Amino acid sequence: MTFRAYIWGIRLVTLFSLAALSAVIFFVDPQNSALLGLVLFYLAAFFLVSGMFNLLLLFLRRKLLGEAAAAESVGLSFRQGILLAVIILGFLILQGFRVLVWWDALLVAVGVFLIELYFLSRE
Repeated sequence: MTFRAYIWGIRLVTLFSLAALSAVIFFVDPQNSALLGLVLFYLAAFFLVSGMFNLLLLFLRRKLLGEAAAAESVGLSFRQGILLAVIILGFLILQGFRVLVWWDALLVAVGVFLIELYFLSRE
């Protein structure tokens, strides 16, 4: 798969995720759907945010490092996009339970940072 095909694939998945999130927001009643509505919302939000972060990180790497270096670091951008989406989703879930305070947010961010350090140490 070429670098351009990968970027277009991520763009399409991100657009589909945006459409799915919009559909969940407009058509699913959170009071009546209970757990299914929340799961659909968080899943669509996760794919949307991870796709956006993935595209942003690839764009920054392509501008700063060049096309070849960005193509080599596709896996790194993908992993970091997912981990940043996990942070955002963790914040959303904590806020959904009304327990989001700064030290909980810091614990989520530090936990994801430690996961990234683990993956970086294995390379």
